[in-house]
Amino acid sequence: MRVGFVGLGVMGRPMALNLARAGTPLVVWNRTPERCAPLREAGAEVAASPAEVFERADTVLLMLADEAAVDAVLGRGTPAFAERVAGRTVVHMGTTSAEYSAALETDVRAAGGAYAEAPVSGSRVPAEQGALVAMLAGEDSVLADVRPLLAPLCRESFDCGPVPGALLMKLAVNIFLITQVTGLTEAFHFADRHGLDRARFLDVLDAGPMASSVSRMKAPKLLARDFAVQAAATDVLKNNRLIAEAARATGVASPLLDVCHALFEETVTLGHGDEDMAAVLRALEARTEAASAPAAPPGGSPA
Repeated sequence: MRVGFVGLGVMGRPMALNLARAGTPLVVWNRTPERCAPLREAGAEVAASPAEVFERADTVLLMLADEAAVDAVLGRGTPAFAERVAGRTVVHMGTTSAEYSAALETDVRAAGGAYAEAPVSGSRVPAEQGALVAMLAGEDSVLADVRPLLAPLCRESFDCGPVPGALLMKLAVNIFLITQVTGLTEAFHFADRHGLDRARFLDVLDAGPMASSVSRMKAPKLLARDFAVQAAATDVLKNNRLIAEAARATGVASPLLDVCHALFEETVTLGHGDEDMAAVLRALEARTEAASAPAAPPGGSPA
């Protein structure tokens, strides 16, 4: 069975490479063609368009940035939509609203296709290592076909019931991830501004009960001010917005998330959206600088 993969971004490209290296017959497409080169070298076929991917594949994995990108690739709202999805399985692996995914499943099934959600937990490094965690939702018969395809990408997968259960699970997981990384960054900033040895602070943290795979991944980046992307601040802000909208729609309180939302919005506004989520440090630093700046005298500028 030939598998299609569309969306070769920070996460998608290592995921597709793991499929190709595992011997999966793969056909790929990406809006930026040069990102396909490593896939071609790994033995994947490179399609000239999304339509060609659907023509040549029975199951198509979509790892796309947002709802608009998914609709564009599927040709949703145009006659091309039914032509692409009929008789095929569409696997939605990106992060969108749960409502969007539920409506997409309805449309795919009405057009004669099958549909599954398979969002993943993890960032670039776990994607490279094939150590992501997948959350699956959809009909049992569809998931039975999809689950083996994800084995080269994921160390574990969990069934989450019918659509949109997997995306809601992903949003819940992301609350913990976002607040955890923000808390780690604030603690690091606090230690730094109090003149503590930052490396020693991280050693103490790593030796104690708060240590985790996330802290061990992000702590060295904070210490080195290495903001190369593992999970981009812009993507974190998008996820934060999705979670906040889902919380508001059901009347769920999310006070910690709301603080993180403001900080990541400030990070992006400061021009660091393309940096790793650890760059939320820059927003904290900007707040500290603003709080310590001398106040302007009434009617004039600071002396």
